[in-house]
Amino acid sequence: MGDCMQKVKLLKLYEFLRKETDADHPISRRTLCRTLIDMGISSNVRTLSKDIDTLRENGFDVKSYLREKERLYYVSERQITVPEIKIIIDAVQAAGFLTQNKSEELSGKIADLLSTYQAEQLKKNTVRFNTHKHTNESVLCNVERIEDAIARKKKVTYNYFHLNEKAEREYVKTPTGRFKKYNVEPVALIYNNDNYYLMAYNSKHPEGTANYRLDRIDNIKVSEESTISKEAISKIEGVAEFTGEAFKLFGGKTSNVVLRFSKELVEPVFDKFGEDTEIKKINKKACKAAVNVRVSPTFFGWLAQFGGKMKIVSPASVKEKYENHLKAILE
Repeated sequence: MGDCMQKVKLLKLYEFLRKETDADHPISRRTLCRTLIDMGISSNVRTLSKDIDTLRENGFDVKSYLREKERLYYVSERQITVPEIKIIIDAVQAAGFLTQNKSEELSGKIADLLSTYQAEQLKKNTVRFNTHKHTNESVLCNVERIEDAIARKKKVTYNYFHLNEKAEREYVKTPTGRFKKYNVEPVALIYNNDNYYLMAYNSKHPEGTANYRLDRIDNIKVSEESTISKEAISKIEGVAEFTGEAFKLFGGKTSNVVLRFSKELVEPVFDKFGEDTEIKKINKKACKAAVNVRVSPTFFGWLAQFGGKMKIVSPASVKEKYENHLKAILE
């Protein structure tokens, strides 16, 4: 066998062992030989032992043991463990900024770092923690281009949109009616409050930065002829100082609550209750929605942050509890 074919054989051999075996699922020497032959690679018991010795000598962790006079092989050590993969997959499933399709696709790729048997077991036990997924399929593309721009100290351009009461995109426009083209200096990608944000340097803002929802960005491009400012680079170096407050989960008894709110609060309602929430337009300035919530101080705390811009319409019992909650705070 030529040197090239021998290298291919070793690569195929280790890839198969890594993918199809683990401590609970070893493979016999004879079965392994037949598998290689089925792949079109010449193999026999004698040469297989030498091939595995070569892998071991070069740092590949292939273990073996005898069982009823049959030599069995498997790969046990991997760069990442099953519990670590489980945590990553759970995080992917819980991320609201990823669509369900992207979550499933990414979870599958992560699971494939394990053996087939371990991956299948993980997939069976995967829990969809977040059923209120966003619908923008371009999020991963946005991440890739922004990370590239930050690494190369380049600006990015894009269009930006909000959602109306029908969950339709309404793009930010110029006074002439065209889609506004944002031209910003990217600082970092920040995960906060179940959303992914682009932090960009902006000298006009009091804090020197502006934050943009990643799932609201469209048509993003890296400005190849640009270079970000010294001020933006300074923000990149101090990005760890950026902190945010996570929203706490609801608790208490579930109730269907009708909320009336200012139109500018459409997106916060979608964020908390899902983009499939039915929002009805009352007039040019107000909307309403019926949502299922766990009535508790945590819910009232979320509601109170909007002041008079959001109110409970019904049921009367929940409205009364909220009023008593506010009175107790004032006292």
